[in-house]
Order: sequence, then structure tokens, then C-alpha cells
Amino acid sequence: MTSHQYDLGQLYQQQSRRVLATLIRLLGDFALAEEAMQEAFAAAVRQWPGEGVPDNPVAWLIRAGHRKGIDQIRRKQTAQHYSYLVATPDDPVVDTDDPSIEDDQLRLLFTCCHPGLSMDARVAMTLREMCGLTTEQVASALLQKPATLAQRIVRAKKKIRDAGIPYEVPDAKQLSERLPGVLQVIYLVFNEGYSRSEGESVVDVSLSAEAIRLAGALTQLLPQGEVFGLLALMLLHDARRPARQDASGELITLEDQDRTLWNGASIRQGLQSLEHALASTPMGIYTLQASIAAVHARAARAEDTDWARIVRLYDALYRRQPSPVIALNRAAAVAMRDTPADGLALLEQLTSHKEILGYHLFHAARADLHRRAGNRASAISAYQRALALATQGPERRFLERRLKELDSAS
Repeated sequence: MTSHQYDLGQLYQQQSRRVLATLIRLLGDFALAEEAMQEAFAAAVRQWPGEGVPDNPVAWLIRAGHRKGIDQIRRKQTAQHYSYLVATPDDPVVDTDDPSIEDDQLRLLFTCCHPGLSMDARVAMTLREMCGLTTEQVASALLQKPATLAQRIVRAKKKIRDAGIPYEVPDAKQLSERLPGVLQVIYLVFNEGYSRSEGESVVDVSLSAEAIRLAGALTQLLPQGEVFGLLALMLLHDARRPARQDASGELITLEDQDRTLWNGASIRQGLQSLEHALASTPMGIYTLQASIAAVHARAARAEDTDWARIVRLYDALYRRQPSPVIALNRAAAVAMRDTPADGLALLEQLTSHKEILGYHLFHAARADLHRRAGNRASAISAYQRALALATQGPERRFLERRLKELDSAS
């Protein structure tokens, strides 16, 4: 033990997920591990001021949590219930030098993102268990009632237990199959933070920050190309956050943003992560999207944007992921490279996709290109359709402003 002071609050913030991940492996049950971790930190609050801080605080907390978990099993006489999880209550002291402890956060992440769980459950579990948000915080972030969210998490944990979902890092073959699903969950968390689907705020900074933090940790645990690509993509998008809304909270388009407000540190970190991603082959979908974001980041003014390069990157992205949304973004880029009419012709080809017709940004893109082309009546009709579908306050007000501008120009 050492006698120096230690900020337990900071330790909890930085290391509690690592402690929890290992306790889940040792005790085999999410709820038991969570309770044991809380008890371990409570014990540290009581003991460390008088006894001094241990040389390895994380190891101390893992050992304390493991003992308390075993004690709880004994007290409740439910050892049989946990028999498939804990070999015996007389297990030896935890070896915190065990290399497998370093993989425990990966085990936890892959368990939270297991394809056997619904996507909603995967997102909720990742935020709750990997990011350490409270149930109330997760519910607020996902715009759900806390009771509903709590039940979803309880059902997910029950499925993990009852279905025998293994708490492990997939082997090399499975890893290549499972990693895209994990990255998708992290990106969904980021997107809900970066561009809220509903409400009055464009950005939920806490959600975006958690997704970036989680991806950053994953680059340390699993330094693969697409992991760096996802981190680069999120950093480069997040760098624009200070310029996305004005002082009144109104939406500012990428074209009209004050680029001096973009976060230079995030851009530099994003470009550095992109370099790591580009060093790996083949180039994946997140690396390609990050490459597109990098073109914007490198343009000091909107008119300096290399739209020809962006179109080429969208071509490559569409070959790997031929979705209507990517086709929509490519059409918008073609319009900027060539003419609004060229972009509109591509957008018209997408109307056979039913899902795109219910996407407000499709109609907003059509409206913008008709506006640029001078097709006032068509622009008004498309803006009205986009407005009918939009649910986010700032986006709705932006569309309303565009409509008023067109009306006043008549």
C-alpha cells in the first residue's frame, strides 16, 4: 500500500468498466458482477483513506469484487443457480496478472453486441455495460422510458444467460464476421448523438463522446483497419459540431458553416486515425466514409471542396454497400461536381425504393437541388414533403425557413 491520495471518482470513471468486464468473466453474471463491483468501490472508499492506496488499484478492486461476489453466492445459498458460472466458492485468489484480463473488455463488448440480441438491445447493453451510463441516462439518450429500457436490458441479460451466449473474444474466423456488427453498434450510438432523430437538439454531446471513447479504446484492444476507420469517421464528423448550430440553436448546413469553428485537434486526430486505416487493406466502408469526411475537413472553404474525389469515393463505397442512402449522398455529390440537374436525374432513379420515399433527407435533397436549379414549384413540393417527415426541431425549422424564402421570392 502507498499513502498518497487517490481520486476514487476519477478511478471509477476511467477503470470501472475494466473491473466490471473481468468480474463478469469471473462471476459469470452481469447483475452479480455489477453489484460486486459497486461493493468493491465502496470498500475502497472505506479502507484506502486509512490503509493507503494499493500499488495496483485495479487489481485490488477486482480481487475485492470477486470475493464479494463469492460471498454473496454463499449468503444467498444460490451456488447451484450460478454453478455453470463459478467453478466453486473456494476458487483460488484471482491472478490479476493473467493476460486474459486484458481481453475482458473485448469479451464484454462482443457479448453486448452479439447477433443473437436485437439491435435495440445491443445498443442499450453497450451504453449501459461498456460506457457505464445509468439506465436513466441510456433511456434519455435513446428517447425511451426508463422502465421500458430497464426491461429491455433485463431481457437481454436473461437471453445471454439462457441461450448460453459465450463470454469470449471470437476466434479469427468469427472475428471477421462479428466485428462489423460491433462497429455498427458503436456508429449507431454516435449517429444518435451526432444527429438526433427527434427533439430540439441536433447533437447529444455525451452520446457522441461515448461512441468516440469506445472506438478509441477498441483501437487499443483490436488495432484493425476498420476500427481506425470508424474512429476517424466519427472524429472528423464531430469536429464540425461547434459550427452546426447558431447561437439560437438553429441548424447551419455544411456549406454555410464557419469552418474556423471546426475543432482542429479532432481533425488532426481523425486524419491520423485515417492514415492507420488506409495502411490496412482492403479498404472498408468506414474508412471510405472517413476519406470522404477528410476531403471536407481539408477544404478551408466550401468552394474549395474536391467534389470529383468525393464522387469517386462514393462510387467505391456504393460498390461495397449498394444502399439507397449511399446512392442519395452520391447523387448530391454529383450535383455539386456537375449540375443540379445531373443530381436530380440520379435521385429520380431512387424513387423505386419504398424506404427512401419515407426518408425526409431524400426529399430535402430533392428540394435543395430543385431550388438550385430554379425549379421553384418542385422545390416547394419537395420541401413540404420533407417537412411532413422530419421530427427534429432544428431540421423542421430549417425546412420552414427554406419554404418561406421560396414563398417570398414569388
